[in-house]
Amino acid sequence: MISPEPASDRLFDAVASRGPVCVGLDTAVEYLPPRVLAARSEPAAALLAYNLALVEATADFAACFKVQIAYYEELGPAGLEVYAKTLQFIRSRGCIAVADIKRGDIADTAARYAKAHLEGAFEADFVTLNPYMGLDSLEPWLALAERRGKGLFALVRTSNPGMRDFEGLELAAGGRVYDEVARRVAALSGRGRGERGYGALGAVVGCTERAEAASLRATLSGVFVLIPGYGTQGGAAEDAALLLEGGNGGVVNASRSILKAWSAAGLDPATTGLEEAAQAARAATETMSAALLAAVARSKATP
Repeated sequence: MISPEPASDRLFDAVASRGPVCVGLDTAVEYLPPRVLAARSEPAAALLAYNLALVEATADFAACFKVQIAYYEELGPAGLEVYAKTLQFIRSRGCIAVADIKRGDIADTAARYAKAHLEGAFEADFVTLNPYMGLDSLEPWLALAERRGKGLFALVRTSNPGMRDFEGLELAAGGRVYDEVARRVAALSGRGRGERGYGALGAVVGCTERAEAASLRATLSGVFVLIPGYGTQGGAAEDAALLLEGGNGGVVNASRSILKAWSAAGLDPATTGLEEAAQAARAATETMSAALLAAVARSKATP
């Protein structure tokens, strides 16, 4: 049996060819232009049309697409159908889909979650996980990810201010909780290692704390990172570039700034259609990609 190509290799190649932008499809109904909503009989149908149009428009500048399940769960079965069809469409275009599900459980429950999201109707290339129940919460996912060539991103240091409540607590032995989680994730990251040097297990590290970026990246050397916190949450291109390794080894997520780019561009809500909104998203993605690549170039030029 031929082993599938590791997802980390495919993501590395996507970053190398298209840059490190991860387009976040955290698509709320209220983010859509009113005209797009009015043209469909149900909000779920409008949501799906919007997602597919944005994937088509931004794919040239996106290494991957992250789909946050909560925005679809709130719409019930119809929303979960949109979630599944969005993942399927992303993957059908040869793009990489990250399911932002932040699951965290153990034993048989974790194994069933893994089967639900690494194969079947909700199949994605990567998923996000919460490891704070312990390393045994990761094991069922790792086992299936290795067999199927999938990837995982475990929360290490998130981008929300509340991360200081628990992740940021100081340890008696030195460092903080997220430092220890980073060490544990790094120790497991060799499993499912691909030809590009990255394994099946990656990390989520926000770009909102510049002072800690270098030390965390050193701990997570050779670990692919998903980087939230860019833009709306305060992270800048220079902050995100510090968490990359030579411009690769990570993807930088942006959601609202792309999903609502039509509004930021000053387009008229009453007349903006699907095509105009999608082109605004494309322009925002291209601008973000250029900013990140310029920041990477500056970081390489700095001794």
